[in-house]
Amino acid sequence: MAPLLERLQEFLLSLPVWAGASIGLVLLLIIAVIADFVFKAQFVRVVRRLLARTDNRWVDALVEHRVVARFAQLLPAMVFYFGLTLVPGLPDAVVTVGENVAFAIALLVLSLGISAFLSAANTIYEQYPISRDRPIKGFLQVAKIIVFVLTGVLIVAVLMDRSPVLLLSGFGAMTAVLLLVFRDTILSLVASVQLTSLDMVRVGDWVEMPQCNADGDVIDISLHTVKIQNWDKTITTIPTHRLITDSFKNWRGMGESGGRRIKRDLRIDINSIRFMTEDEIERCKSFMLLTDYIEGKLKELADYNAGIGQSSDDVSLRRLTNVGTFRAYVLNYLKNHPKIHREMTLIVRQLEPGPTGLPLEVYAFTNITDWAIYEDIQADIFDHLLAVAGEFGLNMYQEPAGRDLAALAAPER
Repeated sequence: MAPLLERLQEFLLSLPVWAGASIGLVLLLIIAVIADFVFKAQFVRVVRRLLARTDNRWVDALVEHRVVARFAQLLPAMVFYFGLTLVPGLPDAVVTVGENVAFAIALLVLSLGISAFLSAANTIYEQYPISRDRPIKGFLQVAKIIVFVLTGVLIVAVLMDRSPVLLLSGFGAMTAVLLLVFRDTILSLVASVQLTSLDMVRVGDWVEMPQCNADGDVIDISLHTVKIQNWDKTITTIPTHRLITDSFKNWRGMGESGGRRIKRDLRIDINSIRFMTEDEIERCKSFMLLTDYIEGKLKELADYNAGIGQSSDDVSLRRLTNVGTFRAYVLNYLKNHPKIHREMTLIVRQLEPGPTGLPLEVYAFTNITDWAIYEDIQADIFDHLLAVAGEFGLNMYQEPAGRDLAALAAPER
């Protein structure tokens, strides 16, 4: 190879200066292009063989982001950089400019390779379970920004043939401009660090943010944006700093607790509320879920009534009511339901009566958090309660509908 280069130099020196320099530059460019095609193909092939012996996830990620191919593009720039000194007849100024341009291109290619490697690293990291709790995409994007900013400073310094320290010292006067230009990036960086360090949002969390029309699962957390896939499969993109400045609801705690809340009430027609007769009490004793309750309640009422010494027809006597007995039935029914969480709050309470009747609220938690199954459990419970209310002489309140109004308007026969 060395004798061939020497003969080539002798041939170029035998030509006029401008002709030798021009032909030398053209040959150097051709060699750089050939080196790019030949070396890149061989280099990529060898590296892929080496990577094939490691975890396939690394191979797939590096190939997907073209990491090896990007680093291989350094060769033609280096060939041109070192080959300029071998071209005879080039003025020193041309050599200096050529070397600076080649070095600047090499810096740009290097920064692109580092960026691709960081993207591949994030792809690998997202395949591990810890990535759902501690995403690093935002930090890697910050690292990319730093790499490109430093590369830009170095490229400018190289092209101007000046020390990069002089350029960096001049940035002090541009601080206000930089803060204005990178305002959103700085806000997003701070927000991303807070979201990650405080564990406020993870990929896969169910997040509800009405002011941004977002209600669904978090599918991506980056430096500038958080993507949420709503339940209608639309995508809402929210600036990262909005999750710090605005309020939102994260349903992760519900999933981790293992219980999902049921909070719904039955509207009982107040006109159907009354004291129970002896026959009704005896009939309710046959209900397995009410046997112990009625026996205990009757003893409690008998002791109270005996204590106040009133006659049997006095309205001051305490007696069983159908709504109270129904409330006890609902509570015992939920306690024995296999899909109700036994270690979480379970309350059946009366709310304030209103124009729509007496609300009897069920406050409980299912032991399954899956949305579809949860809705089935809730519907099954209230199907039963609505159907069994008639056994206690209770009617559910319902506003008059078309058929009711038609019945009222119909002439009496």
